[in-house]
Amino acid sequence: KMYKIFPANVYPTEPEALFKLNAEGKTFELRLVGKIKQQLSADPTFCPEYPSSLGLTEFTRRATEVALGKSSPAIVENRVLGIQTPSFSAAVRLGAELLTHWYNVRAVWCGPVYLSSPCDDSLAGIFQAAGIEDIREYYYWDDKQRGVCLEKLLEDLERAPEQSVVVLSASAHYPTGADLTQKQWTVITQLIMRRRLFPFLLLPAQALCYGDLNRDAWPIQHFVSQGMELLCAQSFSHCFGLYGEAVGHLLCILKQNSPLLSVQSQADRIVKSLWAQPSVGGAHVVAAVLSNPAHLVEWQGEVKRMVERCMLIRDILREKLRLLGTPGCWDHLTQQGGLFCCTGLNDQQVEFLSRSRHVYLLPSGCLNVSAINGHNLEYVTDSIHLALTTSL
Repeated sequence: KMYKIFPANVYPTEPEALFKLNAEGKTFELRLVGKIKQQLSADPTFCPEYPSSLGLTEFTRRATEVALGKSSPAIVENRVLGIQTPSFSAAVRLGAELLTHWYNVRAVWCGPVYLSSPCDDSLAGIFQAAGIEDIREYYYWDDKQRGVCLEKLLEDLERAPEQSVVVLSASAHYPTGADLTQKQWTVITQLIMRRRLFPFLLLPAQALCYGDLNRDAWPIQHFVSQGMELLCAQSFSHCFGLYGEAVGHLLCILKQNSPLLSVQSQADRIVKSLWAQPSVGGAHVVAAVLSNPAHLVEWQGEVKRMVERCMLIRDILREKLRLLGTPGCWDHLTQQGGLFCCTGLNDQQVEFLSRSRHVYLLPSGCLNVSAINGHNLEYVTDSIHLALTTSL
């Protein structure tokens, strides 16, 4: 809807939920990423070839290490499989396909899959496309307290049948921006193990939540430390600014390494029926950064500055709304992390913003913090204030 509305109009702000922008209001490209692209294109010895169906080996190795840590028991014991995918959505789709025969190769597993409420609108459709029709929700975001409601979340998962798949955001939960604490993760892990549920973790923007690779990936590493099987869909598009060269990755963590070849063979057959081979342009860039200690430090520095800018915007936005006397408490803006936040605005207020102020949010009230900059901050703040104080 927003893509249809926005191109026909030119207004002070761009659709806030669509773009990941720098301080100048342009889609960002990390300097290091630009430099590596130039080096690869100028290197006469660099000869791109078709990768295997499972992707670029160096990329999958580095993507696995960055999520689990180099000394992870799963890596040491050779019970992890990494598969490059064309995008984050493709990683989720491949994981969904693998799940249909995860418990029994002779019987098709059809669910249920539990998604957070709210979640990315596309997730349910991805699982359904893999033949999993039983899609359910668990309580996550509480509008009144404007945060995660752990009590209701646990109640929903307690009622889930054994072998249910629970899709959990490891960090940068979309669309709320509200993440679980490590203490809350510990409680959820214990419940999942006790109820014999299966965790499917999402890591869409590692390092863009806290500016720290390990902190963003802590929930995954915690699950692995408990000896659990899991799937994890990763994306490197946001944190590397590779929007035209999407790079995804699926991690399969097993309890033992004996079924590894079987899972790899099954993944190979599925991939060949879906996309044959992933593109390698973006994967080469990511691998070049993650495999070079100096590049890794430089990349982490650039990402950390982006995260700090988003946190500063959150802080200023909260303070300006307070000074305007905007109804409600806005502390949740700085209690959330990542690129997105849940403003708490209702459908009518979101409609007012798009119709009268041309500030575009998702219907859920999700705002892309990185789209706010020094040029439009005042306008966005005034618009939110008007949405809450104008008779609609």
